[in-house]
Amino acid sequence: MRKILLMLTLVVLPAVGWTAGGGGDRLDPEVDPHDKASLQRGAKLFANYCMACHEAELIRYNRIANDLGLDEDLVEQYLMFKPDTQIHDPMTNAMTEADAEQWFGVPVPDLSLTARRHGPGYIYTFLNRFYVDEESPTGYNNTVIEGTAMPHVLETLQGRQKPVYEEGHEDEAPVDFEVEEGTGSMSQAEYRAATRDITNFLDYVAEPVKAQRQNLGVWVLLFFAVFTVLAYFLKKEFWKDVH
Repeated sequence: MRKILLMLTLVVLPAVGWTAGGGGDRLDPEVDPHDKASLQRGAKLFANYCMACHEAELIRYNRIANDLGLDEDLVEQYLMFKPDTQIHDPMTNAMTEADAEQWFGVPVPDLSLTARRHGPGYIYTFLNRFYVDEESPTGYNNTVIEGTAMPHVLETLQGRQKPVYEEGHEDEAPVDFEVEEGTGSMSQAEYRAATRDITNFLDYVAEPVKAQRQNLGVWVLLFFAVFTVLAYFLKKEFWKDVH
């Protein structure tokens, strides 16, 4: 029995550790691969606000349509803006690496696996931690990536977010943030929901089978539970005459 419990521990605990997010003051987006409405909104926001620079080359439009329950005509209308793009093409844009380095000074990363590499909390926190910085070339900085070359493309939604410093510690990291009233089209709650949708979509892009994996995982754990009970009583039956 102890060996069986040890085996279950070795199987289950690493899986919990590998899927857990980490990192200090990161915000938790509570991503949900089963929330198709959120994924659909996230796909639209990503295509409209992020894909001018970023790509998600490892996912194809027809896969998105199939997984998220979208009609291919809607995908073509709301997600596909690059000329001559076909429904079976990956999510790429027209920006070249040379253009990116000229405009931003660095290549723009493909975001296909960012959620797998850094965790969804990293993306969500990054999107919520832009703040006004007059010394930055873009007019903004970010607490997640200090000195980021990325402009705050969601500024029209969030508004101008200014840092709040502890008195006498203006040269250190901000302790809070406040958005100038009337500078964004969304409330704080609406903006958090929008960035959660983008994060949820990028988490799906990084692992399109995550929902199926989680569903299958429930059945696997149930199998282990039933097998453990059967193995325990089988062991008792085999050893009942041994003294």
